[in-house]
Amino acid sequence: MNQDMWILLLLPVLLVIYIVMNRKSKQKQGQQTSKQAANQSVSVKKVVEEKKEAALKRTRKVEGHLIDYSKYQLSIKEFLFYSIMAMIALFLIGFLFYESVIFSLILAVAGLLFPRMQRKRLLLKRKEKLAVQFKEAIASLSSSLAAGRSIENSFRETVHDLKFLYPDPNTYIIREFEIINRRVENGETIERAIQDFALRSDLEDVINFSDIFITCKRTGGNLVEVIRRTADVISEKIDIQQEVQVMLAQKKFESKILSIMPVGMIALLKYSSGDYLAPLYDWAKLGPLIMTFCLALLCLSYWLSQRIMNIKV
Repeated sequence: MNQDMWILLLLPVLLVIYIVMNRKSKQKQGQQTSKQAANQSVSVKKVVEEKKEAALKRTRKVEGHLIDYSKYQLSIKEFLFYSIMAMIALFLIGFLFYESVIFSLILAVAGLLFPRMQRKRLLLKRKEKLAVQFKEAIASLSSSLAAGRSIENSFRETVHDLKFLYPDPNTYIIREFEIINRRVENGETIERAIQDFALRSDLEDVINFSDIFITCKRTGGNLVEVIRRTADVISEKIDIQQEVQVMLAQKKFESKILSIMPVGMIALLKYSSGDYLAPLYDWAKLGPLIMTFCLALLCLSYWLSQRIMNIKV
């Protein structure tokens, strides 16, 4: 009876938290829409730029083979896989901490949020791959231009060089450079093709390269020297990012182990000496509240460790 009473008391609390979070999200959406409306009314230039971006987005929708790297859509299989795995893990953790099937099922429902978190991770991983591949592409492009080739021929030669580095023809950067070459062959300007790729990539390095390239083409600057310096800067930046990731790889692995160890210790004590942890499962003695506090501390420590090690260059 005490256990059921505590569960009934916790359910309204969860409903109140859910309602408050929905209201906050709606308020944030309202603030964002109001800011966008204010920005649109302030400057006419911004409206023109938004129209250009909207036109490019419409072009991307017509050409469905183009990838928008600012978004990642999970397939049905991926969504079901990540949801089921997260729900099973949360159910086991809930049963380990509370010994209640009802409370474990309530906690397992939170596993439906895991695909959204995994989608962000997959999106960042895809962007990291594209950034590293773009570094190799721009280095090859700089070498081709320095050898005296034209811009169009340099982009074609870059595709051949990339195919030696990446045998897979579906590599992101190979597909994007092939699209640029195909657009140029169809009569489209190379500036427009590169600008479209930069907008879809959602990467600062690619956008900066696109701006520099378009400016040099319009003003008649020394394109070879500018691209060479740009390639050097981008290469140094990505090399530093990779060094930081290598240095943090061990610490990230240690943080995951330290986050799993307390759960393993509780499981070990529970199934080896159950009497030792029996008071923590007694609802009359408020044991589950202590377990909830410990679980919250574990989640908070894991979140802080990930935030601390999220170093951006």
